[in-house]
Amino acid sequence: MECLYQAISNGADAVYLGCKSFGARKFARNFDNEEIIKAIKYAHLYGVKIYVTMNTLVKDDEVEEFLNQVEFLHKNNVDAIIVQDFGMICLLREMFPKLEIHASTQANTSSKETAKLFYNLGVKRVVFSREMSLDEIKEVDIPIEKEVFIHGALCICYSGCCLMSSMLGTRSGNRGECAGSCRLPYSLEVNGQIIERDKYLLSTKELNSSTKINDLLQSDIASFKIEGRMKSPEYVGFITRYYRNLIDGKNINLEEETNKLKTIFNREFTEGNLFNTPSYELMNSKTPNHIGLEIGKVIDVTPSKIKIKLTKPLNQQDAIRFLNSKKGFIVNYLYDEKDNLINSAEHICYVDNKVNLTENDIVCKTQDYKLNNELKNLPQRKVEVSFNVQAKINKPLTITISDQENTISLIGTNVQKSINAPVTKERIKEQLEKLGNTPFICNECIVESDEKIFISIKELNELRRSLVEKLIEIRENKVISYQKNVVNFEGVPSFKKIGITALVKTEEQLNMCLNKKISIIYVTDKLLYDKYKDITNIYLKTPRCSRNPKSYEVENNLVSDYYEYQDGKKFIADYTMNISNIYTIYYLSKYNMSHITLSVELTEYEIKNMITKYKDKFNTLPNVEIVAYGKVENMLIKGNILQLNNSLDAKLIDFKNRKFPVFYDGENTHILNYENKIVENNEILKLASSIRLQFFDESSEDVEQIVNKYI
Repeated sequence: MECLYQAISNGADAVYLGCKSFGARKFARNFDNEEIIKAIKYAHLYGVKIYVTMNTLVKDDEVEEFLNQVEFLHKNNVDAIIVQDFGMICLLREMFPKLEIHASTQANTSSKETAKLFYNLGVKRVVFSREMSLDEIKEVDIPIEKEVFIHGALCICYSGCCLMSSMLGTRSGNRGECAGSCRLPYSLEVNGQIIERDKYLLSTKELNSSTKINDLLQSDIASFKIEGRMKSPEYVGFITRYYRNLIDGKNINLEEETNKLKTIFNREFTEGNLFNTPSYELMNSKTPNHIGLEIGKVIDVTPSKIKIKLTKPLNQQDAIRFLNSKKGFIVNYLYDEKDNLINSAEHICYVDNKVNLTENDIVCKTQDYKLNNELKNLPQRKVEVSFNVQAKINKPLTITISDQENTISLIGTNVQKSINAPVTKERIKEQLEKLGNTPFICNECIVESDEKIFISIKELNELRRSLVEKLIEIRENKVISYQKNVVNFEGVPSFKKIGITALVKTEEQLNMCLNKKISIIYVTDKLLYDKYKDITNIYLKTPRCSRNPKSYEVENNLVSDYYEYQDGKKFIADYTMNISNIYTIYYLSKYNMSHITLSVELTEYEIKNMITKYKDKFNTLPNVEIVAYGKVENMLIKGNILQLNNSLDAKLIDFKNRKFPVFYDGENTHILNYENKIVENNEILKLASSIRLQFFDESSEDVEQIVNKYI
């Protein structure tokens, strides 16, 4: 709630916040239902919109709770909800047709075709992938509201595509549980040689678009989004005000404000993919943590004291960090050259050596005590109102207040002719404009009155207070139109057994699968597909996150993303589409998907539960495929961040010495899991319409051996 107050007070037009469940930041404090209602009323009072993040993947046992929470939000006048799960988007559009829905960045809108799909579903706004450039976004000529991230933490992986945390420790980023695997150290091995050792090779800098604000304002983007869900209230307040001032054209000292920002939080800054920053310049391989603002250097060290030569001021109670040693502390005591205690210093100073620093180092300020105290004092946000007064002798005094959207009038007693002390128009205006600590400020007051009238000042004040109270009540209880429909499910496809499918990367693997009479073979290489496309069971796996997915469509497709699919072609949905509940299966079947590959994040229990629930609801088994063997793709990253060649023999090595195959395909970097996913539960496998074997670097002999296990 403190962050909400900071955002609103400092000029946000809308605030995203999360409930206790279904938000993409599970470990943030988030809001309970009572706080949600309070937040909506408070925001609406100031004309600010509240959007609630319901943007995790939803599993079948959670659907009822999810829908109940959405209905609660809708009934309590939330302005919109933001959703990732495709099945839930489709279901909500039918169930609550008047509820505004935004497609989360987790839904991975990377193309015009994806934006078109969401637009046709009735989604009001899409939050584009952070990987898209401003020029690419401009080319999306779909009449849907566009939103982009302009500041804050960057995911290195395409959002919605990151399975690293899930595969390593069952904490799914798609479920709001990300463990931050990208912020850990890795070594890079190429052809058996260590190229980089124990560096933060997947850790990005902080996005900062402030120097490009004019380019953003000249675009057709409807909403600029600041990422601040796990940050302090002071950070939220500062960064909101920072961009509010820039957008409004306020004359601010950009260098001074940037230095403050560096002190509050930075991992170094980047303009990001929005402005075509080279991929390697997105990264900070030295540290994943807050660096702070460089303020000086250590010039002498003793066991008891550290001598610092400052380039910027240091105050008592500031926090400092020594950049190379990564040690730091709060400056409880600050000394001058005569060993006297001082409150602040600008040149030479001493601090206690509380961290056993042994060598000269660079000094950074990571917390500014005075700035933090300043930011705790919220600026007053005011809503402009106007008054109109009708004061005619022998007629009732009428006062009207308006905020442009709402107009309220109150009638007082009859206006009298003054005998001794007439009330002037100026005095009436003066009394009405005394709005004090209310949320309002008067921008216009029109008084239409006769000459020499008498009005009780007490009555004027009472009418003003009543008008203000009524306007507050109306604004706080702004009503969003509510409607709930019964959803009818029709045209459910019948069950079709396929058998075994295989995904291959090499011609050697493909030929072995043909010899073993695999039912469907997915090919990742377009040239290899073209060579064998006349064989009816050969499908092309389309690349993920393409800017032009339709250009990859062929006769037989294993599709990786949600977009508008062409008629007359064969489609199978890949696990990359994050299918986690029966509604996603149902709605995808409406888009000509003959079979749907289930999310690899599902447990065997959840797979069995999903198939059972689907059969109970639709009276047939679902046409689902299960990945039974192979390396899962943990991350898909735009660009060549590791500066790899086309070799398949590159690996990232983590602190547990687990080796993750990694390769660059000319456009994106792919990181696979260190071990194969294996499903051998026959009860589960028999329920599926097909089971998939995924091959990466296996020889033809390996392929034959693995296939034989599942025949």
